[in-house]
Amino acid sequence: MSKIISAGHICIDITPVFPARRTYDVLGELLEPGKLILMEGADVHTGGSVANTGLAFKLLGNNVRLLGKIGDDAFGGMIQRILAGYGAGGLIVDRGGKTSYSVVLAVPGIDRIFLHDPGANDTFVSADIPDSAFAGAELFHFGYPPLMKKMIEQDGAELTELFRRAKQHGLATSLDLAAIDPDSYAGHVDWGAILSGVLPYVDFFVPSFEELCFMLDRERYERLTQRGGDITEGLDAEREALPLAGQLMAMGCRVALIKCGTGGMVYRTADRASFEKAGLHLDCGAWADQTGIQRCFRADVVRSGTGAGDTSIAAFLTAVLDGKTPAECAALAAAEGACCVTAYDALSGLRLLPELETRIRGGWKTI
Repeated sequence: MSKIISAGHICIDITPVFPARRTYDVLGELLEPGKLILMEGADVHTGGSVANTGLAFKLLGNNVRLLGKIGDDAFGGMIQRILAGYGAGGLIVDRGGKTSYSVVLAVPGIDRIFLHDPGANDTFVSADIPDSAFAGAELFHFGYPPLMKKMIEQDGAELTELFRRAKQHGLATSLDLAAIDPDSYAGHVDWGAILSGVLPYVDFFVPSFEELCFMLDRERYERLTQRGGDITEGLDAEREALPLAGQLMAMGCRVALIKCGTGGMVYRTADRASFEKAGLHLDCGAWADQTGIQRCFRADVVRSGTGAGDTSIAAFLTAVLDGKTPAECAALAAAEGACCVTAYDALSGLRLLPELETRIRGGWKTI
């Protein structure tokens, strides 16, 4: 059983359940001023990287410590009770602070819209995680610095320091991002400088195509968003995403896995010397100098994309710790994502890796 630290952003997610009897092409067809919309309940669950990826790690059989920051308020109490139901806890409580929340609008036929308050996540700093927390762990995973203001101030000094400490303690490290509101603080920082600082301490970098476009190629991001809808719809992952993976290799990470929505995933890995220098317990021959594209598997039903990226990353990294090859890890990540979207929350659709492997071997169709 692998010991993993899942740290970073945590919140409470409130997802109103829209009637599924019809789908919509644009939000304006449904949400109009003065209009009454009858709903079919609400799904309330923990969200953010710590809850989504961290609990997915746990459900996949890993020994996980969760390190997120909450306030001592009603939402914080809800998060603690939910995590206790999974046998997890140990969060950082900011006395007098407020807990982060998201309202997730998952309208049938339209990509999710998030109304988000970062809360205590904005005060998270490297010192919130003591050196003792790293003892005995194999992997340090951190998620969503774009939604954590202190972590990205001063060109990401706190983020870089946290990952430097994790590597100093001999852990493998992984970093995930989050979508950025262009009008927020994160929309105006120098992401090239932040990533250049932290990626030399990152073994597995697992962002989305949209996030990377915003950070590293703003002109292309704005061009793609002008056409409306999901920018990964119809994406040529090999032509559009693989060059970004090359940029990430140059910035210093060992493995880049880029999530491309319905376009699947692409991955690229560093050379053998980089893996050996990082001290990772991997088959360097199998992992060095690898490039690949993994198509999405066809989901049985699509209810919500909430947490699909997070759970796919949990599957990918669990497979890494299990000694799988890059191609096998990417396939299991895509398979877990296809299971996740069958539920409104991030965890109800989760399946164990052996079950996913059986279905893949059985000819699971891709899209």
